[in-house]
Amino acid sequence: MEIWLKPIVDAIGSVLSGYPLVVALLGAGLYFTVRFGGIRVRTLWHSLCLLRTSGSTTGISPFQAFATGLASRVGTGNIAGVAVALTIGGPGAIFWMWMTALLGMASAFVESTLAQIFKIPRHDNTFRGGPAYYIQLGLGSRKFGIVFALALLFTFGFALNSVQSHSIAEALEASFGWERQWIGVALVLMTAPIIYGGVRRVAWFAQWVVPVMAVIYLGLATYVCLVHIDQIPGMIAMIWRHAFGLEPATGGIAGYAVTQAVLMGVKRGLFSNEAGMGSAPNAAAVATTKHPVQQGLMQMLGVFFDTIVVCSATAFMILLSGQLMPGAAPEGAVLTQRALAVHFGDWAIIFTGVTVFFLAYSSVLGNYAYAEVNMDYMTQRPWMLNIFRALVLLAVMLGSVASLPLVWSFADVGTALMAFINLVAIGLLMNYALIAWRDYQAQRKAGIAEPIFTRDVLPQKMRERLPKDVWRAERGDNG
Repeated sequence: MEIWLKPIVDAIGSVLSGYPLVVALLGAGLYFTVRFGGIRVRTLWHSLCLLRTSGSTTGISPFQAFATGLASRVGTGNIAGVAVALTIGGPGAIFWMWMTALLGMASAFVESTLAQIFKIPRHDNTFRGGPAYYIQLGLGSRKFGIVFALALLFTFGFALNSVQSHSIAEALEASFGWERQWIGVALVLMTAPIIYGGVRRVAWFAQWVVPVMAVIYLGLATYVCLVHIDQIPGMIAMIWRHAFGLEPATGGIAGYAVTQAVLMGVKRGLFSNEAGMGSAPNAAAVATTKHPVQQGLMQMLGVFFDTIVVCSATAFMILLSGQLMPGAAPEGAVLTQRALAVHFGDWAIIFTGVTVFFLAYSSVLGNYAYAEVNMDYMTQRPWMLNIFRALVLLAVMLGSVASLPLVWSFADVGTALMAFINLVAIGLLMNYALIAWRDYQAQRKAGIAEPIFTRDVLPQKMRERLPKDVWRAERGDNG
């Protein structure tokens, strides 16, 4: 099946996730950066301070929403995705991942702020929102909202879950020699009870252990960088040269290398940090906060941590290991495992396999949660939700045994499709995020430590579209 399927997926992907995606992501990020006055630099310290806020005593706090979004971002894209970017795009791909993140931070701020403005209340003192909701409420188009919801269902329900299960199967096969089809069966059996509303302890355990594994992983990367501190300047210079084709080569080869570096850097950067893709706003909207900008600033930090910190950690360990072979076949988590084995010995292969398992498995659960929110937006018929759940499990199984290029091709198509739809939406709605940003700034300049957002700062037509239980007109108790 892969023989005829992959060319079709690649043909679609060449249109969606080629240079049009590069221009859209970097262009939107640059535009939002200018319109919001370099917000990532101006608010960095303030954004860090916001992490200490506890939020409301009811519902979900801003920090919890930030942690939820970060848990979705930090996953196999930081381990397997970086390795794929390096093997296909070369060291220069890392530079373009950085650019995607630095510019994408502004896009992340806009989409998460909009998700807060246009959220809807739930009966359990929580909120629900995201691109489908701000498209319907802000643009007045439920049909356009459904189009985005369908794109997210395909991407997070099927494509990205296939990538996650493939990364798990690849890592565990390398670590323990287990056969992939049986790993796939085990993943289905572990996932089914959770997405059908059963065993909650497994999900709780995954949420608890993932931060621990991530901290250990970053600790290992820090150690590697300290041991090879004398090689860091040369490595950074090499990344820069490869990013712009400054390595000695003939014009055609250099041009192709730069093309691959840019494309892979942007694709893998988008997959990893999700800035502008419209996924994190689903988590940002659930927070009970006093001002939409607060959540926008915190989600912006998540992009920085994901790519500039965690992805760089993986890239540095691979580049300092000498395991990256130019022209070799595309590799994912296995390359990262070999790199760690060079630095720490064979036990690191097992550690990386276990880390990939927990990161990827928690991402499967998180991906499904995003998908269910959008399934609920489209329809609340139980039988349709059950059919969707069965298809998610099928995607997990197929991803375990499929080839690496095929699962990444599906992921590229899905993420690009979501990004285009979301970027159009937030571009059209940007002025409302700008209104909220200026209101936030004005209150802070007036000496208000915790600015409060009210719907009266919005135009009349938009105030009428918002649910009555969200963003009251008076300064005081707010949603």
